[in-house]
Amino acid sequence: MSTNGPYILVLNCGSSSIKFAIIAPSTGETPLKGLVENLFTASGRLTYEAQGEKIKSTLPAKADHTQALQLIVEILNQFKQLKGQLVAVGHRVVHGGEFFAESALINEAVIQAIHKTSNMAPLHNPANLAGIRSAQLAFPLLPQVAVFDTAFFQTLPKEAFLYALPYSLYEAHGVRKYGFHGTSHYFVSHKAAQMLNKEYEECNLISAHLGNGCSIAAIKHGRAVDTSMGFTPLEGLVMGTRSGDMDPSLPSYMIEQLGYSAADVNSILNKESGLKGISGLSNDCRELEAQAKLGNEQAQLALDMFCYRLVKYIGAYMAVVGTLDALIFTGGIGENSAYVRSKVVSQLYHLGLVIDEALNDEMRFGRSGGIHQPASLPVLAIATKEEWVIAQDSARFAK
Repeated sequence: MSTNGPYILVLNCGSSSIKFAIIAPSTGETPLKGLVENLFTASGRLTYEAQGEKIKSTLPAKADHTQALQLIVEILNQFKQLKGQLVAVGHRVVHGGEFFAESALINEAVIQAIHKTSNMAPLHNPANLAGIRSAQLAFPLLPQVAVFDTAFFQTLPKEAFLYALPYSLYEAHGVRKYGFHGTSHYFVSHKAAQMLNKEYEECNLISAHLGNGCSIAAIKHGRAVDTSMGFTPLEGLVMGTRSGDMDPSLPSYMIEQLGYSAADVNSILNKESGLKGISGLSNDCRELEAQAKLGNEQAQLALDMFCYRLVKYIGAYMAVVGTLDALIFTGGIGENSAYVRSKVVSQLYHLGLVIDEALNDEMRFGRSGGIHQPASLPVLAIATKEEWVIAQDSARFAK
């Protein structure tokens, strides 16, 4: 196993899962990575990959984050030279509210701030905190660093981040647009500047992170100025299982007129809508593309709606950023779906964007590059590397 350290342990703790990776911040080398799934159930499992070998094991029944971290430590004990070169633990934290415009060395004040924002990310922040507490027990001598999804968007101007609601809701309760996927938008926008051979602060970019969750960001002179996700990750684009934008009166209509509970509505909007809800088949874009080719009209409709919403946002954000330097596609769909990229860009011809179908068809499976014709404004597909950004940020705090 390569040991070109130092290394960072990067943790992404969900409510029932932990993604982990050992990453060299200088190069992005990842000698070990893994996934813990189905915590708090009888079917928990751990899978990790090292030295080209994938190893699977089961967890004790109803194992929690602390037990899972102990198992990760046991795995690292098998690779003592690697473990000995760990210099920090980096945590993905979904919501930092207005407390954090950059990553932070975790102390009790940081933990309390993350806790205060948990009501705005009830599915994510409590799990992130559980991971932090568990990692502090498992790695007591290593600096622990929080890297926030929301930090990148703390540069949004008030006219972009405020909702047209009574201003007191913002002042008293922090009701505003926060934005998410910030770490991904940060990485691909900086990568785009390198590919364009331009200073980042000179770049006007639009980046579309398209996966099961989807968001788009407007970046003007190297600063985020708008984004599609809002107070929660529900706002904006059509997503795998989330509705994105809709009439805000619909939830009350569903509750008062159709008999749904508030919990039902929340579940429908977050878990049963988007591509899955329209198609009635799946939230997987690959499956929908295959079904659409076979003539499935609902699958085609779901893809049409997905792309239409994205085209609308790109057009609006082109007006916001001014002279566009590049449109970026990233995320699982953005990096791999030549169909979606082609369908979207073909509707932006009048705005100076023209796709090269041959280049577009080749750009997938982790490749990054231009997919536009010579006369077009640049259109880039860039493989995002959020974990590497977390490792790089965490390395700044290493002793």
